[in-house]
Amino acid sequence: MFEAADIREWRGSAVLDPEGNKIGTFDAVYVDTASDDPTFATVTIGMPTRHRAVLVPLAGAVVGPGYVKVKHFRDQVKNAPALADGAELAADDEPDIFTHYDLEYQPGATGERRLARG
Repeated sequence: MFEAADIREWRGSAVLDPEGNKIGTFDAVYVDTASDDPTFATVTIGMPTRHRAVLVPLAGAVVGPGYVKVKHFRDQVKNAPALADGAELAADDEPDIFTHYDLEYQPGATGERRLARG
């Protein structure tokens, strides 16, 4: 898995799909609250005057100079549920993000949220 300190340096990097198509710009990271492992990245997509933030899983991501290549294709990421402008992911929205990427969602043992902005 990636070191959290390294991930902070990725802010502003291009996020690419497996074919090298630009999806957007890397903004922030969300960690799994049980393990503190980086799990999702916030990606800013769209034009500067009309943009939105979505999450994409980091599992299988590859990092290169100035880019982060994720294993999900541009259309799937662009169709992910968007975060409210400038807001963090709400706990109630977590299951939708996991479902969108066909990932199993399971809250913590006592119902606590699964993701936290790192």
